[in-house]
Amino acid sequence: MIGILGGTGLYRMDELVLDEEREVTTPFGSPSSRVMLGRLRGRPVAFLARHGVHHERLPGEINYRANVWALKSVGVRTVVGVSATGSLREGLRPGDLALPSQYLDFTRGGRAASFFGNGVVAHVSTAQPTCAATSRRIAECAAGLGFPLHVEQVYACIEGPRLGTRAESRFLRGAGADLVGMTNVPEAFLACEAQLGYCTIALVTDYDCWLDDPAQHVTAEMALTLFRQNLGRVQQLLASVVEHHVDDDTRPCRRTLRHALVTPRERLTPAQREMVDFLSA
Repeated sequence: MIGILGGTGLYRMDELVLDEEREVTTPFGSPSSRVMLGRLRGRPVAFLARHGVHHERLPGEINYRANVWALKSVGVRTVVGVSATGSLREGLRPGDLALPSQYLDFTRGGRAASFFGNGVVAHVSTAQPTCAATSRRIAECAAGLGFPLHVEQVYACIEGPRLGTRAESRFLRGAGADLVGMTNVPEAFLACEAQLGYCTIALVTDYDCWLDDPAQHVTAEMALTLFRQNLGRVQQLLASVVEHHVDDDTRPCRRTLRHALVTPRERLTPAQREMVDFLSA
Protein backbone atom coordinates (compact mmCIF):
# COMPACT_ATOMS: atom_id res chain seq x y z
CA MET A 1 0.00 0.00 0.00
CA ILE A 2 1.19 3.51 -0.79
CA GLY A 3 0.67 6.27 1.77
CA ILE A 4 0.02 9.94 1.06
CA LEU A 5 0.84 12.69 3.54
CA GLY A 6 -1.27 15.69 2.59
CA GLY A 7 0.28 19.05 3.34
CA THR A 8 -0.94 22.64 3.25
CA GLY A 9 -4.10 22.82 1.15
CA LEU A 10 -4.49 19.06 0.68
CA TYR A 11 -6.64 17.53 3.39
CA ARG A 12 -8.56 14.97 1.33
CA MET A 13 -8.26 13.37 -2.11
CA ASP A 14 -11.12 13.95 -4.56
CA GLU A 15 -10.68 10.59 -6.32
CA LEU A 16 -10.22 8.60 -3.12
CA VAL A 17 -12.96 6.01 -2.67
CA LEU A 18 -13.06 5.89 1.12
CA ASP A 19 -13.51 2.51 2.80
CA GLU A 20 -12.60 3.38 6.38
CA GLU A 21 -11.36 6.19 8.60
CA ARG A 22 -9.17 4.43 11.13
CA GLU A 23 -8.24 5.82 14.54
CA VAL A 24 -4.66 4.68 15.03
CA THR A 25 -2.78 4.67 18.34
CA THR A 26 1.01 4.61 18.41
CA PRO A 27 3.69 4.38 21.12
CA PHE A 28 4.39 8.06 20.41
CA GLY A 29 0.87 9.41 20.76
CA SER A 30 -1.81 10.25 18.22
CA PRO A 31 -1.13 11.11 14.58
CA SER A 32 -2.36 14.36 13.07
CA SER A 33 -5.61 12.81 11.86
CA ARG A 34 -7.37 9.54 11.34
CA VAL A 35 -5.87 7.43 8.57
CA MET A 36 -8.20 7.37 5.58
CA LEU A 37 -8.07 3.93 3.95
CA GLY A 38 -9.50 3.42 0.53
CA ARG A 39 -8.81 3.03 -3.17
CA LEU A 40 -7.40 5.46 -5.67
CA ARG A 41 -7.89 4.35 -9.27
CA GLY A 42 -8.48 0.87 -7.96
CA ARG A 43 -5.29 0.69 -5.89
CA PRO A 44 -5.20 0.59 -2.08
CA VAL A 45 -4.04 3.80 -0.49
CA ALA A 46 -3.76 5.36 2.96
CA PHE A 47 -4.14 9.13 3.34
CA LEU A 48 -3.17 11.20 6.37
CA ALA A 49 -3.52 14.98 6.70
CA ARG A 50 -0.17 16.19 8.03
CA HIS A 51 -1.53 19.34 9.70
CA GLY A 52 -4.90 17.80 10.64
CA VAL A 53 -8.05 17.87 8.54
CA HIS A 54 -8.78 21.46 9.59
CA HIS A 55 -5.12 22.58 9.46
CA GLU A 56 -4.89 23.06 13.21
CA ARG A 57 -1.23 22.12 13.80
CA LEU A 58 1.80 24.32 13.28
CA PRO A 59 4.79 22.61 11.60
CA GLY A 60 6.55 22.38 14.96
CA GLU A 61 3.46 20.88 16.61
CA ILE A 62 3.07 17.95 14.21
CA ASN A 63 3.68 14.54 15.78
CA TYR A 64 5.90 13.29 12.97
CA ARG A 65 6.77 10.03 14.71
CA ALA A 66 3.11 9.15 15.21
CA ASN A 67 2.29 10.01 11.59
CA VAL A 68 5.02 7.78 10.15
CA TRP A 69 4.30 4.97 12.63
CA ALA A 70 0.56 5.11 11.91
CA LEU A 71 1.07 4.82 8.15
CA LYS A 72 3.42 1.87 8.54
CA SER A 73 1.04 0.15 10.95
CA VAL A 74 -1.72 0.02 8.31
CA GLY A 75 0.56 -1.59 5.74
CA VAL A 76 2.23 1.37 4.01
CA ARG A 77 5.76 0.79 2.74
CA THR A 78 6.08 3.84 0.46
CA VAL A 79 5.14 7.39 1.47
CA VAL A 80 4.59 10.31 -0.89
CA GLY A 81 4.22 13.67 0.80
CA VAL A 82 2.83 16.88 -0.64
CA SER A 83 4.33 20.20 0.42
CA ALA A 84 3.86 23.86 -0.40
CA THR A 85 7.34 25.37 -0.72
CA GLY A 86 9.08 28.64 -1.42
CA SER A 87 11.51 28.94 -4.30
CA LEU A 88 15.09 30.08 -3.81
CA ARG A 89 15.91 30.01 -7.56
CA GLU A 90 14.57 32.13 -10.39
CA GLY A 91 14.06 29.05 -12.54
CA LEU A 92 11.71 27.54 -9.96
CA ARG A 93 8.62 29.59 -10.62
CA PRO A 94 5.40 29.77 -8.58
CA GLY A 95 3.15 26.98 -9.84
CA ASP A 96 6.06 24.68 -10.71
CA LEU A 97 6.35 21.15 -9.33
CA ALA A 98 9.61 19.98 -7.81
CA LEU A 99 11.02 16.79 -6.35
CA PRO A 100 13.49 17.17 -3.45
CA SER A 101 16.24 14.59 -3.20
CA GLN A 102 18.29 16.19 -0.41
CA TYR A 103 17.53 18.08 2.80
CA LEU A 104 19.14 20.79 4.91
CA ASP A 105 17.88 20.78 8.49
CA PHE A 106 17.48 24.26 9.97
CA THR A 107 14.89 23.27 12.56
CA ARG A 108 15.72 24.14 16.16
CA GLY A 109 15.70 20.82 17.99
CA GLY A 110 12.18 21.02 19.41
CA ARG A 111 10.87 18.28 17.13
CA ALA A 112 11.18 14.65 18.17
CA ALA A 113 13.55 13.56 15.42
CA SER A 114 14.11 9.84 16.00
CA PHE A 115 12.31 6.67 17.02
CA PHE A 116 15.46 5.65 18.89
CA GLY A 117 16.82 6.63 22.29
CA ASN A 118 15.96 5.62 25.86
CA GLY A 119 18.26 2.61 25.73
CA VAL A 120 18.12 1.85 22.00
CA VAL A 121 20.90 3.30 19.86
CA ALA A 122 20.81 3.28 16.06
CA HIS A 123 22.47 5.48 13.45
CA VAL A 124 20.64 5.37 10.12
CA SER A 125 22.37 6.68 7.02
CA THR A 126 20.51 9.57 5.40
CA ALA A 127 23.06 10.16 2.63
CA GLN A 128 20.19 9.36 0.25
CA PRO A 129 17.08 10.36 2.24
CA THR A 130 14.55 9.84 -0.55
CA CYS A 131 13.56 6.73 -2.49
CA ALA A 132 15.22 6.76 -5.90
CA ALA A 133 12.75 4.27 -7.39
CA THR A 134 9.73 6.27 -6.25
CA SER A 135 11.35 9.49 -7.49
CA ARG A 136 11.75 7.96 -10.94
CA ARG A 137 8.12 6.81 -10.89
CA ILE A 138 6.91 10.31 -9.98
CA ALA A 139 9.04 11.82 -12.75
CA GLU A 140 7.67 9.30 -15.28
CA CYS A 141 4.09 10.01 -14.25
CA ALA A 142 4.63 13.78 -14.44
CA ALA A 143 6.08 13.42 -17.94
CA GLY A 144 3.13 11.25 -18.98
CA LEU A 145 0.75 13.98 -17.84
CA GLY A 146 2.78 16.71 -19.50
CA PHE A 147 3.63 18.33 -16.16
CA PRO A 148 7.13 19.84 -16.01
CA LEU A 149 8.95 18.65 -12.88
CA HIS A 150 12.21 19.91 -11.39
CA VAL A 151 14.14 16.93 -10.00
CA GLU A 152 17.16 16.54 -7.70
CA GLN A 153 16.25 19.61 -5.66
CA VAL A 154 17.63 20.58 -2.24
CA TYR A 155 14.98 21.41 0.36
CA ALA A 156 15.88 23.54 3.39
CA CYS A 157 13.55 22.92 6.32
CA ILE A 158 13.12 25.85 8.70
CA GLU A 159 11.40 25.86 12.06
CA GLY A 160 8.59 28.33 11.38
CA PRO A 161 5.84 29.20 11.90
CA ARG A 162 7.03 32.66 10.93
CA LEU A 163 8.11 33.28 7.37
CA GLY A 164 11.81 34.00 6.98
CA THR A 165 13.77 37.23 6.82
CA ARG A 166 15.49 38.34 3.62
CA ALA A 167 18.86 37.64 5.23
CA GLU A 168 17.75 34.08 6.02
CA SER A 169 16.38 33.58 2.53
CA ARG A 170 19.65 34.69 0.97
CA PHE A 171 21.62 32.56 3.42
CA LEU A 172 19.68 29.46 2.37
CA ARG A 173 20.37 30.27 -1.29
CA GLY A 174 24.07 30.51 -0.48
CA ALA A 175 23.93 27.21 1.38
CA GLY A 176 22.80 25.47 -1.79
CA ALA A 177 19.07 25.14 -1.13
CA ASP A 178 16.59 25.34 -3.99
CA LEU A 179 13.40 25.12 -1.94
CA VAL A 180 12.37 26.21 1.53
CA GLY A 181 9.61 24.70 3.67
CA MET A 182 8.69 23.82 7.23
CA THR A 183 7.56 20.18 7.35
CA ASN A 184 9.80 17.66 5.58
CA VAL A 185 12.19 17.38 8.54
CA PRO A 186 12.16 15.14 10.54
CA GLU A 187 9.48 13.43 8.42
CA ALA A 188 11.92 12.25 5.73
CA PHE A 189 14.45 10.98 8.28
CA LEU A 190 11.85 9.15 10.35
CA ALA A 191 10.71 7.41 7.18
CA CYS A 192 14.32 6.26 6.72
CA GLU A 193 14.35 4.89 10.27
CA ALA A 194 11.10 3.06 9.58
CA GLN A 195 12.47 1.61 6.33
CA LEU A 196 9.83 3.36 4.24
CA GLY A 197 10.47 4.69 0.76
CA TYR A 198 9.87 8.45 0.99
CA CYS A 199 9.45 11.27 -1.52
CA THR A 200 7.80 14.67 -1.48
CA ILE A 201 6.06 16.38 -4.36
CA ALA A 202 6.70 20.06 -3.74
CA LEU A 203 4.48 22.73 -5.23
CA VAL A 204 6.28 26.05 -5.51
CA THR A 205 3.96 28.76 -4.22
CA ASP A 206 6.24 31.81 -4.00
CA TYR A 207 9.77 33.20 -4.21
CA ASP A 208 10.18 33.40 -0.43
CA CYS A 209 11.66 36.89 0.12
CA TRP A 210 15.12 37.00 -1.47
CA LEU A 211 14.05 39.00 -4.55
CA ASP A 212 14.41 42.79 -4.51
CA ASP A 213 10.76 43.29 -5.50
CA PRO A 214 8.66 43.48 -2.27
CA ALA A 215 5.56 42.50 -4.26
CA GLN A 216 7.13 39.04 -4.67
CA HIS A 217 7.75 38.50 -0.95
CA VAL A 218 5.73 35.60 0.37
CA THR A 219 2.59 35.93 2.48
CA ALA A 220 0.41 33.12 3.81
CA GLU A 221 -2.44 34.28 1.57
CA MET A 222 -0.19 34.19 -1.49
CA ALA A 223 0.98 30.65 -0.77
CA LEU A 224 -2.50 29.27 -0.04
CA THR A 225 -4.05 30.90 -3.11
CA LEU A 226 -1.38 29.50 -5.42
CA PHE A 227 -1.69 26.03 -3.90
CA ARG A 228 -5.46 25.96 -4.31
CA GLN A 229 -5.12 27.04 -7.94
CA ASN A 230 -2.87 24.04 -8.61
CA LEU A 231 -4.54 21.48 -6.36
CA GLY A 232 -6.15 19.64 -9.27
CA ARG A 233 -2.78 19.13 -10.97
CA VAL A 234 -1.20 17.85 -7.75
CA GLN A 235 -4.04 15.37 -7.23
CA GLN A 236 -3.77 14.16 -10.84
CA LEU A 237 -0.10 13.44 -10.36
CA LEU A 238 -0.68 11.65 -7.05
CA ALA A 239 -3.39 9.48 -8.57
CA SER A 240 -1.11 8.54 -11.47
CA VAL A 241 1.72 7.67 -9.08
CA VAL A 242 -0.57 5.42 -7.04
CA GLU A 243 -1.92 3.81 -10.22
CA HIS A 244 1.57 2.96 -11.51
CA HIS A 245 3.27 2.24 -8.18
CA VAL A 246 5.20 -1.03 -7.99
CA ASP A 247 6.30 -2.11 -4.52
CA ASP A 248 9.83 -3.49 -4.31
CA ASP A 249 11.39 -4.69 -1.07
CA THR A 250 14.86 -4.82 -2.68
CA ARG A 251 15.07 -1.00 -2.63
CA PRO A 252 17.88 0.40 -0.43
CA CYS A 253 15.30 2.36 1.60
CA ARG A 254 13.79 -0.96 2.70
CA ARG A 255 17.11 -2.04 4.29
CA THR A 256 18.24 1.08 6.18
CA LEU A 257 18.25 -0.63 9.60
CA ARG A 258 20.27 -3.64 8.49
CA HIS A 259 23.54 -2.32 9.97
CA ALA A 260 22.25 0.70 11.90
CA LEU A 261 21.39 -0.80 15.28
CA VAL A 262 24.30 -0.40 17.73
CA THR A 263 22.76 -1.66 20.98
CA PRO A 264 23.07 -5.49 21.16
CA ARG A 265 19.69 -7.11 20.64
CA GLU A 266 20.12 -9.24 23.77
CA ARG A 267 20.33 -6.04 25.82
CA LEU A 268 16.92 -4.84 24.65
CA THR A 269 13.76 -5.24 26.69
CA PRO A 270 10.83 -7.08 25.09
CA ALA A 271 9.14 -3.74 24.38
CA GLN A 272 12.31 -2.38 22.75
CA ARG A 273 12.68 -5.51 20.62
CA GLU A 274 9.06 -5.16 19.55
CA MET A 275 9.69 -1.57 18.45
CA VAL A 276 12.84 -2.50 16.52
CA ASP A 277 11.08 -5.43 14.85
CA PHE A 278 8.21 -3.17 13.81
CA LEU A 279 10.53 -0.58 12.29
CA SER A 280 12.56 -3.31 10.56
CA ALA A 281 9.55 -4.98 8.92
